[in-house]
Amino acid sequence: MNSGNFKNMSIRYLLFTKPRASNIQKRHFSEEFFWWKHLENAPPDSILGIKKIYNMDKNPNKVDLIVGAYRDANGKPVILPSVLEAEKMIEKKYTDKEYAPISGLPQFNQLSAQLLLGPDSSVLCNQLNATSQTVSGSGALYVSGKFMAQFFPGNTCIYLPQPTWANHEAIFKFVGLEVAWYRYCDPKVSKLDFEGLMDDINKIPEKSIAFFQGCAHNPTGVDPSQEQWCEISQLVKKRQLFPVFDVAYQGFASGDFYNDAFSFRTFLQDGHKVAILQSYSKSMGLYGEYQISKLLHEIYVVR
Repeated sequence: MNSGNFKNMSIRYLLFTKPRASNIQKRHFSEEFFWWKHLENAPPDSILGIKKIYNMDKNPNKVDLIVGAYRDANGKPVILPSVLEAEKMIEKKYTDKEYAPISGLPQFNQLSAQLLLGPDSSVLCNQLNATSQTVSGSGALYVSGKFMAQFFPGNTCIYLPQPTWANHEAIFKFVGLEVAWYRYCDPKVSKLDFEGLMDDINKIPEKSIAFFQGCAHNPTGVDPSQEQWCEISQLVKKRQLFPVFDVAYQGFASGDFYNDAFSFRTFLQDGHKVAILQSYSKSMGLYGEYQISKLLHEIYVVR
């Protein structure tokens, strides 16, 4: 097989097997002793389930808006020109497949932090950050959530905007955090319920965890204004809350990576200690990329 076929394949697999019939007879096994017989099928994923319906639909005018990925006018996947150019540079430059350090590749962590905070950030210049590479955004949610559930000295309840991405609640509950909510969007007018948001945050018990989406809020697309972010920051500081930012859409709100960093940069300027969970799956169209750490460096060069 051509080695190129392995380019985007994961090296590790988790494999559960069911004994073959011949082995069952020889070892006197029966279906009663199959280890996973008690399990029932999980309900279909709400997003991927819609995708299945879409694929079955014969309407020639159908449009796929299900998954947040780049598509052309014909619905075909699009790879950004900067990503294509970066891949060419990687093929010529990188030759090893060595283990990365436990916190990830240092250069990847450094560039990611610079993209979030800016290369001249006082936090970075004074080495006040701790950065770790995870498996994309869901991995960042899991790792940070598990860390907070185990080590956060305050109230291990995380307050989410209502609504938010469904997996926020699922992941945080799975790792052991309690989940509560604050008002965010008024569904009647599809606008930010700023008064309700501020009122609810003001009622959150001190030393709790407040969760925000840094920009391009999912699923509403509604963000606070810069002035409102400043007010939110001051209230969070007054309530002594620990702010956590999910940044999956940096660049989507304004078209500029740096403009879309206003929320969490404001919190840092106001003296907060924050957690920022970052992903390139959507912002750079890298859902299926396993070599993202090397790719990001070359995208910086191309940019």
